Amino acid sequence: MFERPATGERAVLVHVDIGTTGDPEAHVEFRLLAEAAGAQVAGCVGGFRQAPDPRLFIGPGKADELKALIEAQGAELVIFEHGLSPAQERNLERHLRCRVVDRTGLILDIFAQRARSFEGKLQVELAQLRHLSTRLVRGWTHLERQKGGIGLRGPGETQLESDRRLIGKRIAQLTKRLERIVSQRAQGRRARDRAALATVSLVGYTNAGKSTLFNRLTRSAVHEADQLFATLDPTLRRLSLPHGATLILADTVGFINRLPHALVAAFRSTLEETRTADLLLHIVDASGARRAGCILDVQEVLSEIGAGDIPQIQVFNKIDQLPDTEPRLERDAQGRVGRVWISARSGAGIDLLLAALREHFHEEHLHQWIILGPEEGALRAWFFTHAQVLSDQATDQGGWELEVMVPRIALDRLLSKDESLSERLVGERTELAVTSG
Repeated sequence: MFERPATGERAVLVHVDIGTTGDPEAHVEFRLLAEAAGAQVAGCVGGFRQAPDPRLFIGPGKADELKALIEAQGAELVIFEHGLSPAQERNLERHLRCRVVDRTGLILDIFAQRARSFEGKLQVELAQLRHLSTRLVRGWTHLERQKGGIGLRGPGETQLESDRRLIGKRIAQLTKRLERIVSQRAQGRRARDRAALATVSLVGYTNAGKSTLFNRLTRSAVHEADQLFATLDPTLRRLSLPHGATLILADTVGFINRLPHALVAAFRSTLEETRTADLLLHIVDASGARRAGCILDVQEVLSEIGAGDIPQIQVFNKIDQLPDTEPRLERDAQGRVGRVWISARSGAGIDLLLAALREHFHEEHLHQWIILGPEEGALRAWFFTHAQVLSDQATDQGGWELEVMVPRIALDRLLSKDESLSERLVGERTELAVTSG
């Protein structure tokens, strides 16, 4: 019977190309992930297969080669770059006689080490339990035994069933706690909506420099480091643009190729700051060898969480690591800002980024007229608070006719609460055919 060792960080890495030639940079990233989790890399095993082996994923011959390397290097752990089924993990552990961790388990371990806030710890624990719930039959054969002694044996609950029940109860508790946190976040967003503050969310591949840029723009002290997933917990700060407007800037968790679905589900409340943002600053490591691939990976995750249609400005960071590259601003075919090249570390190009933000939100102002009834004083006060009132005239019915310049973002939020108001707004003065509601 094989009992899984509880400790040991000396690891052998396994990356097998399935069906096509792999990306060498992806293998480098895998090694960085293992080192970020604290593994001491003792060796690597690679290979190619047209399709995974149903039993061992890598096939019997490669499994024997891997076992020989483990014994030669005195390794206690094997980390696979791929996702493994519970049966494959169990079969590999029995064959190799050491712990086996797949890509999902590796990333979950990193997140468990990096989570600092109460919410982040809950989210990581929830993701871990969901992942563990399908893997209770791996190496622990004692979990299949029924509890009891002489005179107590019978068709009672097995240890495995008991553990599954306890995990299910814990998952339900964590889900309820996170739902309360989601409600609290929603209250914070409603307060920002009332203040008509636009939200800009920093998104991008892990280690692209989001936290460094966040600190540069807001003069904060969010933890930053040259490592994968250095920051997990979201942080929000006010950002005042040069022309006087104020935004909310949100720093979020970085994405990665094949981000585990368990993490996407567990971090959905954190990613809510991205889904509800008015603009995404997509931070790209301009010096990265997989720059194009990282951009596609981020776009896939954004689509998965429902943020694929939010306006974006790509921010190519780390130009200080590229020779003969100067800060610059690039526009699309419509003349809108599409890319900004900067260095968050040195500060080069930050003025261009602030100008791009100012231009983006300055353009989003609408010239509108509306007639309000005498009972709509609160709505009139809203326009005076969130818009520039160009004229305010009393009507014969005791109401008001307003001419305003209103930010599109603020107006969209107002219309989301009262869709009927859109029928009463007029953008051209030639024919004002509205009535008080």
